Amino acid sequence: MKRFTSWDGTEIAYQEWGERTPTPPVVLQHGFVADANANWVATGIVDALLATGRRVIAPDARGHGASDKPHDPARYGEHQMARDLGALLEACAEPEVDLVGYSMGAIVALILASESPRVRRLVIGGVGSGVIECGGVDRRAVPNEAIIEALRAEDPAAIAMPEAAAFRMLADALGADREALVAQASSIYRGEIALQRISAPTLILAGAEDPLAVRPEVLREAIPDARLELIPGNHIGALGAPRFAEAIVEFLA
Repeated sequence: MKRFTSWDGTEIAYQEWGERTPTPPVVLQHGFVADANANWVATGIVDALLATGRRVIAPDARGHGASDKPHDPARYGEHQMARDLGALLEACAEPEVDLVGYSMGAIVALILASESPRVRRLVIGGVGSGVIECGGVDRRAVPNEAIIEALRAEDPAAIAMPEAAAFRMLADALGADREALVAQASSIYRGEIALQRISAPTLILAGAEDPLAVRPEVLREAIPDARLELIPGNHIGALGAPRFAEAIVEFLA
């Protein structure tokens, strides 16, 4: 595990695998509550990329994993995390990368790709029309207020909404700092992303039964050079489906 100091003094942890090659590395940005190990290592995506000779870099977002976990909501939001990604590329001296983001990490990746020419190819998963219609992650199926309530509940068994309870279950399983997660949930990005400025060829992967990635074709039409593939499963299941890793490897080849 390596660390660097980001633009506002927050320490960001990241992992690297593979050797430097002329091909740009693949940077993986995980989703809310999870960390690099949960989203990318446990699902076999890191191994699938390494098997093709790619170098892989995966940070833990602020408030997650081994990175710093301030409790001030002003320190959070996907726009702040996109600046962390830019700082990571500087710390690793990478002029160009292939970028993969899931759910919260997809919003981070879209923001960076809309602002930086360093993204050669882009893969986003776990998001759909909500990027445009909600200005970030889709809050219609699982309201942020329900997630915050679930994270703060004294008794997880008393959480009424199953989808919100799933976030709490993952947080407890990973031993996450729930107040840091509440700070992020209170500060999620709620604005327009300049999708028309994304020049990187883009692959959108959406779970066919994912309530947080509904109508992904709306997102595909908003990005100049984008294609869409539906993956079997819901928000959690799609990420672990074998086809998810296969699609990333094929698109980035």
